[in-house]
Amino acid sequence: MRMQICLLLLGASLVGQPAIAGDNLTIPGHVTSSDKQEMPSRGSRMEAVLSEFGEPNERIGPVGEPPITEWDYGSFRVYFEYEIVLHTVDMNTIIMPQ
Repeated sequence: MRMQICLLLLGASLVGQPAIAGDNLTIPGHVTSSDKQEMPSRGSRMEAVLSEFGEPNERIGPVGEPPITEWDYGSFRVYFEYEIVLHTVDMNTIIMPQ
């Protein structure tokens, strides 16, 4: 009898496993792209970004404290805190409102 209960509990635990699978997270206004473009990585210095990607189309800032500077390269934007890359945004994966 104990063996049957153990087998029944084991079987029930195996049946419940697929229900634990995670969901995909979707962010409104963002699409995934299979073509990943080269962009500066977090922690890179301004000089390295300039030497690898050239002069940006536009420089914005610095603004605030700590100073945040934005460089617009058209297809991507780079955000710096002081002289260090804080974040890059792939503009090809953003859906702009009409």
